[in-house]
Amino acid sequence: MSSELPEFYFRVRENGATVFRVDTENRQRRIDMSEIAVVNIRNGQIKPHGDHELSAEELEVIEDWMEERTAVLATRDIDDIYRAVDYLNLTTHWAQTKAEPDQLEVVTDALLLAMHDLRSVLVRKKADRLLKDRG
Repeated sequence: MSSELPEFYFRVRENGATVFRVDTENRQRRIDMSEIAVVNIRNGQIKPHGDHELSAEELEVIEDWMEERTAVLATRDIDDIYRAVDYLNLTTHWAQTKAEPDQLEVVTDALLLAMHDLRSVLVRKKADRLLKDRG
């Protein structure tokens, strides 16, 4: 098992990350992290930190990270949707088998509106796809 640290560290933020270069080659053998850039995966922007000029290597590492991070987030989005399907099924089971009338009274309208909204969007998007597929 290697105890060698990576050359770059990405501190994840809501829309990207702050990028640091990791340095352990100093006299005190401490870990030094120098901020080199801020990246936004939503718009693809890479902003060097301060006066730092990004090298070709740094840009390549950052762009690779952005691509990998986008893929990870897309996978998480789909996983969240499947989890939502599970919650809908669990909610259905709860409503059918365990819910008390006063509990149903509290949640029914919110659930019906959310499900109606979701159904409307899904039906419209499916119709759009079918029309597009037909040319």
